[in-house]
Amino acid sequence: MKNCFVGIDVSKDTIDICLLKDLQESLVIKNSKRDILKFIKSKLKDGFNYYICFENTGKYSWLLTELLIELDFKVYLVNPLHLKRSMGLVRGKNDKIDAIRIANFIKKNYEDINVYIPLREELTLIKILLSERNFKVKQKRELNTKNKDLVILSNKSLAKSLIRKNKKIILELEKQIKEIEKEIKLIIKLDDSLNILNKLLQSVPGVGDILSWNIIIKTNEFKTIKTPRKLACYAGVVPFHNSSGTSIFGKNRVSYLADKDLKRLLHLGAMSAIRLENNFKKFYLRKVKEGKNKMSVLNAVRNKIIHTCYALVKNQTFYKNNLVMS
Repeated sequence: MKNCFVGIDVSKDTIDICLLKDLQESLVIKNSKRDILKFIKSKLKDGFNYYICFENTGKYSWLLTELLIELDFKVYLVNPLHLKRSMGLVRGKNDKIDAIRIANFIKKNYEDINVYIPLREELTLIKILLSERNFKVKQKRELNTKNKDLVILSNKSLAKSLIRKNKKIILELEKQIKEIEKEIKLIIKLDDSLNILNKLLQSVPGVGDILSWNIIIKTNEFKTIKTPRKLACYAGVVPFHNSSGTSIFGKNRVSYLADKDLKRLLHLGAMSAIRLENNFKKFYLRKVKEGKNKMSVLNAVRNKIIHTCYALVKNQTFYKNNLVMS
C-alpha cells in the first residue's frame, strides 16, 4: 500500500491542505465540520497509508483532530517551534506554503514522531477548565499589579475609587477560580483511574492540586510522555552539556525551549517541598552545605519531584519519607 503524506495549516476560518502522493496537490477548505468531512470523503480514499500532520494550534484544530481520530486516521500534532527549527533557513511564508512544508516534514520524519494519542473526555474537560482558570488567575494578577500602581496617583479620591472597583472584580475572579477548581475536583473524584493517579501524585511533597492536574494533562495520564527524563526536558529542568572541542567549556544549562507554565509550577512545588520535613529538604540542605549553587540545587529538586512522581505511578505506591535520594 502506498503512503500519502498530508500537511495541514489550520487557521480560524480556513484550512490549507497539501497532499503528497505521486503528485503534489494543494487545496483550501473552510474550518467547519461539513467541509472537513467532505474533504475526507473525497480525498482520503482507501488504498493509501495516510500520515496527517499539522501544528498544535489549540482550539482552532480541535474539530479537525476530533473528526480525524473518530475515523481512525493517523494524526501527528507537531510543536510549531519544532517544525520551524526543522526547516532551517526559508524564504517566503503563507498558508499554502506552510501546508507544503508540513507535508514534506512528515514525509521525512514520520518514523521518528509519535502518533497523537487523544485525551479522554474527562481530561479534555479538565484541560479546558485549567485553561480558563489560568486566564482568570492572570486577570487577577494584573488587577493586583494595577492597584499597586494606582496608589501613586496624585488624585487620591480617584485612586481609592478605582482600587475599590478593581477589588470587587478580584473578589469575583477568586470566586470563579474556586468554582472551576471545584468542578475539576468533582471530575477527578468521579473517575477511578484519575482519582488514584491524582492521590499518588499529591502524596509527593510539594505537589498540590494545580501541579498534579497539569502533570496529568501534559503527560496524558503518562501515556504520551512516558519517562521522567522526557517530562523533565519538556519542563526545562534538565541541564544540558555546553561544550565544543577542546576550547569551549561552558556551564551545563537548562534549555529555554520549555513549557514555562509547568516549569513555574514545579519551581513553586520545589520551594514548598524544601520547607517541609522530607527527603527533598534533606537533599537540598546537604547539597547547599557542600557549596552547590542554591538555584542549581533547587532545579535538581524539581527534577527529583518529577522522577518521584513517575516512580510512584509505575509502582502504584504512595510517597514514603524514607525514599533514598542520592
